[in-house]
Amino acid sequence: MWGAGPGCGGGARRPGCRAKWPGAGPGCGARRRGGGWEPGRGGAWTAWGGARSPGAGPGGDREPGRGGAGSAGGGAGRGAGPGVAAAAPGPLRSPPLPPGAAPRPAWRGRASVGSGDRASVRGCGKRPRSQPPAAAAGPGTMSRAVLQPSQQKLAEKLTILNDRGVGMLTRLYNIKKQGQVWKACGDPKAKPSYLIDKNLESAVKFIVRKFPAVETRNNNQQLAQLQKEKSEILKNLALYYFTFVDVMEFKDHVCELLNTIDVCQVFFDITVNFDLTKNYLDLIITYTTLMILLSRIEERKAIIGLYNYAHEMTHGASDREYPRLGQMIVDYENPLKKMMEEFVPHSKSLSDALISLQMVYPRRNLSADQWRNAQLLSLISAPSTMLNPAQSDTMPCEYLSLDAMEKWIIFGFILCHGILNTDATALNLWKLALQSSSCLSLFRDEVFHIHKAAEDLFVNIRGGSMHRERRKFLRSALKELATVLSDQPGLLGPKALFVFMALSFARDEIIWLLRHADNMPKKSADDFIDKHIAELIFYMEELRAHVRKYGPVMQRYYVQYLSGFDAVVLNELVQNLSVCPEDESIIMSSFVNTMTSLSVKQVEDGEVFDFRGMRLDWFRLQAYTSVSKASLSLADHRELGKMMNTIIFHTKMVDSLVEMLVETSDLSIFCFYSRAFEKMFQQCLELPSQSRYSIAFPLLCTHFMSCTHELCPEERHHIGDRSLSLCNMFLDEMAKQARNLITDICTEQCTLSDQLLPKHCAKTISQAVNKKSKKQTGKKGEPEREKPGVESMRKNRLVVTNLDKLHTALSELCFSINYVPNMVVWEHTFTPREYLTSHLEIRFTKSIVGMTMYNQATQEIAKPSELLTSVRAYMTVLQSIENYVQIDITRVFNNVLLQQTQHLDSHGEPTITSLYTNWYLETLLRQVSNGHIAYFPAMKAFVNLPTENELTFNAEEYSDISEMRSLSELLGPYGMKFLSESLMWHISSQVAELKKLVVENVDVLTQMRTSFDKPDQMAALFKRLSSVDSVLKRMTIIGVILSFRSLAQEALRDVLSYHIPFLVSSIEDFKDHIPRETDMKVAMNVYELSSAAGLPCEIDPALVVALSSQKSENISPEEEYKIACLLMVFVAVSLPTLASNVMSQYSPAIEGHCNNIHCLAKAINQIAAALFTIHKGSIEDRLKEFLALASSSLLKIGQETDKTTTRNRESVYLLLDMIVQESPFLTMDLLESCFPYVLLRNAYHAVYKQSVTSSA
Repeated sequence: MWGAGPGCGGGARRPGCRAKWPGAGPGCGARRRGGGWEPGRGGAWTAWGGARSPGAGPGGDREPGRGGAGSAGGGAGRGAGPGVAAAAPGPLRSPPLPPGAAPRPAWRGRASVGSGDRASVRGCGKRPRSQPPAAAAGPGTMSRAVLQPSQQKLAEKLTILNDRGVGMLTRLYNIKKQGQVWKACGDPKAKPSYLIDKNLESAVKFIVRKFPAVETRNNNQQLAQLQKEKSEILKNLALYYFTFVDVMEFKDHVCELLNTIDVCQVFFDITVNFDLTKNYLDLIITYTTLMILLSRIEERKAIIGLYNYAHEMTHGASDREYPRLGQMIVDYENPLKKMMEEFVPHSKSLSDALISLQMVYPRRNLSADQWRNAQLLSLISAPSTMLNPAQSDTMPCEYLSLDAMEKWIIFGFILCHGILNTDATALNLWKLALQSSSCLSLFRDEVFHIHKAAEDLFVNIRGGSMHRERRKFLRSALKELATVLSDQPGLLGPKALFVFMALSFARDEIIWLLRHADNMPKKSADDFIDKHIAELIFYMEELRAHVRKYGPVMQRYYVQYLSGFDAVVLNELVQNLSVCPEDESIIMSSFVNTMTSLSVKQVEDGEVFDFRGMRLDWFRLQAYTSVSKASLSLADHRELGKMMNTIIFHTKMVDSLVEMLVETSDLSIFCFYSRAFEKMFQQCLELPSQSRYSIAFPLLCTHFMSCTHELCPEERHHIGDRSLSLCNMFLDEMAKQARNLITDICTEQCTLSDQLLPKHCAKTISQAVNKKSKKQTGKKGEPEREKPGVESMRKNRLVVTNLDKLHTALSELCFSINYVPNMVVWEHTFTPREYLTSHLEIRFTKSIVGMTMYNQATQEIAKPSELLTSVRAYMTVLQSIENYVQIDITRVFNNVLLQQTQHLDSHGEPTITSLYTNWYLETLLRQVSNGHIAYFPAMKAFVNLPTENELTFNAEEYSDISEMRSLSELLGPYGMKFLSESLMWHISSQVAELKKLVVENVDVLTQMRTSFDKPDQMAALFKRLSSVDSVLKRMTIIGVILSFRSLAQEALRDVLSYHIPFLVSSIEDFKDHIPRETDMKVAMNVYELSSAAGLPCEIDPALVVALSSQKSENISPEEEYKIACLLMVFVAVSLPTLASNVMSQYSPAIEGHCNNIHCLAKAINQIAAALFTIHKGSIEDRLKEFLALASSSLLKIGQETDKTTTRNRESVYLLLDMIVQESPFLTMDLLESCFPYVLLRNAYHAVYKQSVTSSA
C-alpha cells in the first residue's frame, strides 16, 4: 500500500522491503469497494495495463477475444457491459515515448480475476528499487510500438492515484504536525527523540548541512554518537523514511500518467467529460499540494539523512532509494518553481481543461445581489414550476466545490503560466479567482497565501464584503429551502439539485471564512468575523437531515426517472449516433438495459442499489472517447456527454446520497481549526438570536471522521477523540447556558413568590386600619407600596421586562437542545437533553440547599414555610421547561428531592434534612434546655421566654404546626425518620447518664422502692440521694425532645393524610386492631410502619431501637432490668423537689409550666414503655409502681409547713394527672386509688385562681 508503514493498516513497510503499489499484497485493501475500485458490472480491471492476461495466446501479446478467460478491465480494458468481454483491438506492448518525454519506469504486474467481478491487483506498477526509471526494461514493460490509448486505463489510474494522493497527503500532514500543539497522529511525545536529543544535535546538523551527500568515514567524531543508536534509528524512522519514498514513487506514477495523457492527446471539457476532467485536475492539484507540503516539513532532511546513515552503518551501503530521494528533496526546495519547469510539456492539456471552466466558474462566482435577482435556490419564486425537475446541461458542475475550482485555476495557471499571456479567457479566470481569495486551502489547515504583497488591495476590492453578502443571502435561501422541504418533502425528488447546490455554496463560503479568519492580519479582522455563521451551518444540517430522512422518497422518484425518461432519451441518442463502435455500443446498451430494469418495487422491497460499476464504465468511456483519433469522439457528441452526466447524477440520487452529502457539505475541516471552531460557538451562545442554532456545532463533530484516510489509520483514534471531546464540550456548554437562564428565571419567580408571603401583608393591613381610623402616619406624599402582580400589568406590548428576555433566550436555546433526540459521533451516542437534565439536577440540588440560607456562624436558617414556597416556585419554573424540551422533569424532582431526604446527597454534600436536623437539635432544643424557650401545649409550639439576652430567632416561627407541616413536606417520611433517629440518639445519651446516676444511688433507691409506705424512713433515705436535680433536668430534656418529636410526627401525619389518605387510613386501621396476644416483635414491626406514617404508638419503636443499642456487655440482663426499675423510682421520689422551683408554676394559658416540667409526663411514659419492652417487663406494673411512689412522695409535701418548699405544690400535683392522661397504660381509677382526685380538683382551682390574680 502507498506509504504503508508500521501500524498503517495496509502492507507494512520495513527497511529493505520492496514498496507496494496501491492495493498490492495481502491485507492492503486491493479488494475494496467504492471510490472506483469496483469494476463495471460484470467486468474486472487491473490497476495498470501491460501484462499478459491469463489465457492469452502464444507469446502473451494479445488478450483473449470475446468469451475467453478475459483480462481485468471489463473484458478487455474497455469497460464492457455485464458478462461481455470485448476483443482487444491491438497489442499490449506500449509504443516509444514521445519526443522530449522523460523515460518511464518499468511496470511489473499481472491481474488475476477474483471471484465474481472483482480484480485482485498484485504487484502492479512497482519499480525494482535497484534500478532508476531510465533503466526500466524487461517483461511486462510497455514496448516501443504504437501506443493504444484504449489500453492505457486512464480512468482506473486517475481513480487510484487520486485516492492514494489524498492518503499520502494525510501521512505527510501528520509527519509535519509531529511536535506541534495538536497531534493528529501519535501522542505529544511521538516526535523522534533523535531530532531533539542535545547529544545528537551536532550530528544531525552535520547530516543536514551535507545533505544529500553521504560522508561516514571522515567525520567519525561528529557521527560517533549515532553509532550506538543506529538500530533504534532504523526501527523508529522507517515509517517516516518510507513515506518519503512513497511520495517519490507517487510522483513518478503521476508523471508517467501525465505523459501518457499528453501522448494520447486527451480532450478535456468539464461540461462534457466531467469525471475525466475533474479527476485530471484533482490529480494535478493533489500532486502540487503534496510537493508543497513535502517542502514544508522542516525535519525531512534530518529524517532521511539519519535513516540513510544508520542504514549504511548497518548494511555497509546506502539505501538504494536514497540517491533519487535525496535529489528529489533538493530539487523541490522550491516546489512551484520546479513544477513550472516540469509542466511545460503538459501545458496544452492542462490549459484546455482549465479554460473549460469558463462556462462554470464565473457562474458560480457571482455576487449575492446577482444571486438574489435571479432568485437562486428559491422553490417558491415560480409556483407553477415547483414540481418540474431541476435540470441543467452541466448537472455535476452545479454543486462542484468553488474552493476546488479556485485551486484548479490558481495552481493550474501557475504551472502553465504562459497561457495567461496569450489567452484572454485564461487571464479573466485567473483574475476572478485571485479576487475571490487571499489564501487557498492546501490540506486541512495548511494554507497557501496567493499574493502576500497585494493582500490588502485584493481583500479590499471584493473579498470580505462579497463573501459576507453571499453568506447573508445563503442564510435566507437555505432557510426558505429547508422550510419548504420540511413541509413538502416530496419536492426533494424534482429539486434535489437545488439542495446539493445550496449545500455546496454554503460549504464553500463557510470554508472560505474559516480559512481567511485564521490567516488574516488583525487590522482587517472585522471582515472575517461572522456572528451569524451558526445559522448557515444549522440550515445546512437541516437540509442534510431532510436528505437522510427522506432518502426513500428521492429513490422512488429517480428510479422512475431513470427507467421512464433517461433510458428512453439515451437509447435515442445512441441510435442516432452516426458512428458507434461495437465496444462503445455494448457499454451504452448496458446503461440502457440497467436503467430500464429498474422499478419502484425494488425501493419498496428495500433492495440495495449499486450503480458504482455503471459510473466507472462511464468514466472509462469518457477516457476512451476523449483521446485523439477515437472512433467515437465525445467532443463531437457533446449532447451524449451532457445526458450521461445528468444520468450519473440521477444514479447518485438512488444509491449514493450519503456520499453526495459528504461531497457537497462535509465540514470536517473544522477539526483542524479547533480554536476558531470554539470561538464561533462562544459567539453563537453570546448572541441570543443565534443560540437556537448552537446545536449545529455538536452536529458538525459527526463530520470529523470523514476526513480520515485508510493510508493513515493511526490518526483515526485522535481525530475521533477530538470529535468526542468537542461534542461533549459544546453540549455541556449549551446545557450550562440553559441552566443559568433557568436559574435566573427561578430567582425572579422566587422573588415574586416571596412577595405573596403572609409576613408582607402586615404593612398593607396597618395602612388599611390607619386609613379607617383616619390616623395620619408617615410623611405626606409617601409612595404607596406596589402590590404583588403589578409586574404583569402593561400599557404597551413593546415593554420588555427582564423576565421576558430570559424566557425568550431560554426558548431559543431549548429549541437547539431539543432539535435532535441523539447524535452519533464516532460510534458514541450523545443525547443533548440528558446534558440539560443532569445540569438541572445539580443546580436544583445546590439551589434547594442554598435557599435554606443556613449560616453556621450565626445559626440562622430560613423558615421551612418560606423555603417550601421558594422550592415550589422553583419547581413550577422547572415544570414549564417541559414546554420547551422533551425531558422528564419529574425524574429530576424525584432524584433531587429524594436525595434531600437523606443525610448526604450523591455528591457527599449536606442536604436540607441534615441542615434542619442540626439546627433544631443544636439551636432550638439547646435553647429550650437552657431555659430560654418553653414548649406550650396549648399552642403546640415552642415559644421564646422573656430573658435578658434576646434570641436571634423566634422559636414559634420555626415550631408551630404550619412550620412543622412545611418541614414534613420538604423532608418527607425519610427525612422525618432521620430527624427522629437523631432526636432519639440524644435521648439515649441522656438515658445513659441517668443510668449512671442510678448506679451511684442504687442502694438507697433499692430501700426506697420497698419503703414508700414509711414516711419517716423515706424522708431519711431521700436525704441520702445525690444528683436529684440532675435526674429531673435530664428527664425534662428528654420530655422536651419527645414533645418536639410528637409535633413533627403530627405534622407528618397531616401531610401524608393529604397526599395519600387511603394508605394512611389503612395503616391506622392496621395499628388500631393489633390483637393483645400478638408477639411483641410483630407488634413492633407494625409500630415502626405506623411511626413512619406519623401515627402515635403506645411504644415508640425508634426509642426502643435507640435504647437497645445501650446494652452493656458487662452487666447482666437482670441488672439492667433492675437499673431501669430504679430509674423510675428515682424520678418518682424526686418529683416533690419541683415544688420549690419558682418556674414550676402551672400556667392555664399555655397548659404547662414555664420550666417545661409538664414534658415529664411524656418522658416518663415513653421511657418506661421503651425500657420495659426491651427488658421484657410489664409496663403497666412498673408504671403502677411509679404512680404509687410518686403519689406517696407528693402527698408528703401536703403536710409540709415551709412555704418555700411548697411554693408550687398545686402545680406539681397536676403532673400526676398529666402522666395518667398521657399514658395508654394507666387509668384515672388507678390514680384515684393512690392520689385523691379532690386534691387534683383543688389544685386546678388554685392554679387558675392564681393565674387570674397575677394577670389582674
